[in-house]
Amino acid sequence: NHKQQQPAACNNNINSIMKLFLSHINVLLAVSAPSVGAFTAGVQRCQYRTIMPAASPLKVGSPVAASPSTTTLRMSDDFDFPSAMPEKPQQTMKEKLEESATQFIADLTTRLGDGVDPPPELEALRKARDGDDENMLALRIYELMIEQGMRYDIDPDTGRLTPTQFDIKNNLDIPEVKTEFKHLYSYGMELMKRGLIDLDTCKAVVEKRLIDRTGMAPEEFDKWLGY
Repeated sequence: NHKQQQPAACNNNINSIMKLFLSHINVLLAVSAPSVGAFTAGVQRCQYRTIMPAASPLKVGSPVAASPSTTTLRMSDDFDFPSAMPEKPQQTMKEKLEESATQFIADLTTRLGDGVDPPPELEALRKARDGDDENMLALRIYELMIEQGMRYDIDPDTGRLTPTQFDIKNNLDIPEVKTEFKHLYSYGMELMKRGLIDLDTCKAVVEKRLIDRTGMAPEEFDKWLGY
């Protein structure tokens, strides 16, 4: 069978989708995709790290010599300015998830093209954000990430989202397609590793929203991604 080829338009769209996807994923997690275990075998390895480095103390050095008309402010060379300021409260995971959800909802809503309906997963995320279930919130973020990437094209000039006509099953040999699936898959594994969704839930989401879109069996999907 002759496969549909849309190399230039497809690559531009997928690159735009990946940039948008990564902008959301970086709010919470930094995932090392090669360290994630295969879907059918379960999670073997998964490493994560905090994405915000600790702030370096601001050192105030020796003062510059003052002019006769000014008063010299002398501070010790080892004066640590940040330690004199109140510490910023650390966000809980739920607060981080709520912040990420709010940003995601606002971003997707403003990027939808004229007359383009949002996916139902957006309203599901809004309800989860306003609820008390941290795990449900993480799940809804993940589901909306997937659906945004699978359902919409992104205009490379305006960033606007429109319904896609891209044929995934007939373009699995395009490297950028595999890359997007791998990032989305890896994010789900990381959520599971951190206890934000359970194994059965993660499997169900991956099978329904990722694997089924390729037309592959789970074992074939793993092999396609290189696991």
